[in-house]
Amino acid sequence: MKKFFLPAILLVLLALLAACGGEESSADSKTVKLGGTAGPYSDMLNKAFKPALEEKGYTVEITEFSDYIQPNNALNNGDLDANLFQHSVYLENFSKENNMDLTGLITVPTAPMGIYSNVFKSIEEVKDGATIAIPNDPVNAARTFLILQDHGLITLDPAAEELTVSEKDIQSNSKNLVFQPIEAGGLPRAVESSDLAAVPGNFALAAEMDLLDALVLEDMPDQYRNLVAVKTENKDSELAKDLVEIVESPEFEELIDAEFEGFGKPEWMKSR
Repeated sequence: MKKFFLPAILLVLLALLAACGGEESSADSKTVKLGGTAGPYSDMLNKAFKPALEEKGYTVEITEFSDYIQPNNALNNGDLDANLFQHSVYLENFSKENNMDLTGLITVPTAPMGIYSNVFKSIEEVKDGATIAIPNDPVNAARTFLILQDHGLITLDPAAEELTVSEKDIQSNSKNLVFQPIEAGGLPRAVESSDLAAVPGNFALAAEMDLLDALVLEDMPDQYRNLVAVKTENKDSELAKDLVEIVESPEFEELIDAEFEGFGKPEWMKSR
């Protein structure tokens, strides 16, 4: 009896140990889903974030989106663990309007808006009465007016809020620029039909424009730099800490310098 009983006990113990080992292995596997809009930010996820997370033991899935609505919907409903495509102004407005609780973890180098022209070779050459195509959405329009003020083409009411300035806040227009508001996605094509066009960086890159061909690039406030976002309930998670650590690493900045030429760095990165 003992001859059969002891081996049976050993077999049961071995089975239990194998089962426990399988459960531990499953729990230790860290699969994360990241999302971004097609173009430079999904490229950044694939080239910078995915390899760094894999080195930390994660299995990484990247999803590309073609609009600015679905990445936050997917993050909010749990289909994504983090996304990269938006700046803090958009994140705050979208979260408020859609009753979502999302948080930005850290800003990353971002493709700046530029003023492009096939008519003028420099901003100093801009002639009186020149037409300029500008984004028709308030946030990107405000960015355009700030660039034009930085380069002496207009002056804005100093009492106006920087992030919401509009054409009505223009106090002087020394070149009598004629503003032509259009959908931001059409601005790359407007370089052909207007004297000047203010093109957001992501749309310029999607149209295979060279950021460095711009007459001037914006010195954007950090509120307009894109950020890594998560659900607020996950802002202190291990993944959130690892994402911040990756962005703050010297290797991340080196990759940006090599692969994303012309991207403007956030203040925290420039000042370290």
